[in-house]
Amino acid sequence: MNVRNSAVWASIVVGLFAIFSGNLSAAKKPNIIFIMADDLGYEGIGCFGQEKIKTPNIDRIATEGIKLTQCYAGSHVCQPSRSVLMTGLHTGHTPVRANDTQQYLLAEHVTVAEKLKSAGYRTGGFGKWGLGYEGTPGHPNKQGFDKFFGQYLQVHAHFYYPFWVWEDETKVQLSQNSEGMNQYVNDEIHNAAMKFIRNSSDAPFFAYIPYIIPHVELVVPEDSEKPYRGQFPKVSIQDRRENYLGSEDGLTTLAGMVSRMDRNIGEILAYLDEKNLAENTLIIFTSDNGGQSGGADAGWTKMTDYFQMNGDLRGYKGTFYEGGIRVPMVARWPKKIPAGRSSDHILAFWDVMPTLCEVAAVEPPEETDGISFLPTLTGQGKQKVHEGMYWEYRRGKGIARAARMGDWKAIQAKPGGPIELYNLKDDLSEEKNIASKHVDIVEKMTSFMDASHVDQPPHPGPGVKSGVRDYVNGPWIK
Repeated sequence: MNVRNSAVWASIVVGLFAIFSGNLSAAKKPNIIFIMADDLGYEGIGCFGQEKIKTPNIDRIATEGIKLTQCYAGSHVCQPSRSVLMTGLHTGHTPVRANDTQQYLLAEHVTVAEKLKSAGYRTGGFGKWGLGYEGTPGHPNKQGFDKFFGQYLQVHAHFYYPFWVWEDETKVQLSQNSEGMNQYVNDEIHNAAMKFIRNSSDAPFFAYIPYIIPHVELVVPEDSEKPYRGQFPKVSIQDRRENYLGSEDGLTTLAGMVSRMDRNIGEILAYLDEKNLAENTLIIFTSDNGGQSGGADAGWTKMTDYFQMNGDLRGYKGTFYEGGIRVPMVARWPKKIPAGRSSDHILAFWDVMPTLCEVAAVEPPEETDGISFLPTLTGQGKQKVHEGMYWEYRRGKGIARAARMGDWKAIQAKPGGPIELYNLKDDLSEEKNIASKHVDIVEKMTSFMDASHVDQPPHPGPGVKSGVRDYVNGPWIK
């Protein structure tokens, strides 16, 4: 072979090696599945202490991975909590800070889906979005998701037998619901997520699955209620709002809803095992905020308390006490996350963005409040910690807020009201307000909260009406 031919062959070999190496590199990027329940309290699953409701598949994730015992939601209610999760910015900085359809993500806001897509991931969202709807820049397909199936509006995600849902920008009619309760929408969401996972073998994928269970409307198909029938006191739970379904056996129904979600997660785990994808897939499960109470149906308080959904934590969804913002989190990534571990590292939803970016080997946005907790997951490297954690929520013309710094927790439950102080190490249930005994700590935490807030930029609006009457108004509604 002459020199010229040798050079040609050498260049071909180098080119093939580069192509092969590039493909190999892409193949090594792990798949990411992030599953989030809606209003599932801190002890809503077995591995966190739940004794009455069975969640073997979620518990399996913890057994084969890690349990994160000090994880905090982005907020105490759904919409801002999701904004924090997607943007990596806490509620003092994130663009959506309240349950308000006038607030949605804008074009300049960077989501974790956009970052993963830039790293070569196929991205899909399935379930409750809440950060933008048709005709707005907050629409999920404009915020980094290749595929979306579910409900744009959080209020639509209150219902389980609606007439339609969204697939990308197309309304998908659930035609069987025109005659009765035949298409349980959380099943439809799950089936769409499974289809996405099955069709994503050609590239690493990010599946964001914010299931709507177990929030608000109390209903589940009979096959999920049957295993619990007769185990609990029979309590009628009826929502006072028009068009909402209730249950004559509320405790059984709620248990069945949580177990049905767990069954869906079991199907995901089984598929990963079947296709030998488990070792190359990071799967995380959590909840968007604490267990719910009161509202239009005080029966939710009874159910949350009966099942000890929030454990010994004070408060419920809608408060900055631990019961409103501390949530369960478990993660599994075989051979990367050592099995059977538990960590009390303090983390929050704004840490998810830099963590998943590190997993995907892509730089996080320059503007982030998060710190990657990958060292905690893997047990490798030094874990950085936050100086403090911050939450806020506008109430009227003022802001309610809270902060945690080490074991100290400060809460200003009402705008302009007194600041309460608790030591979580000694008083996890936040029963003893010791603000008057530690004025210096209160001042320090007040300064931290002041510095953590920037004024929210105006939103273009307008919001949209929920359209509940044309969304669910079947003949089965009483």
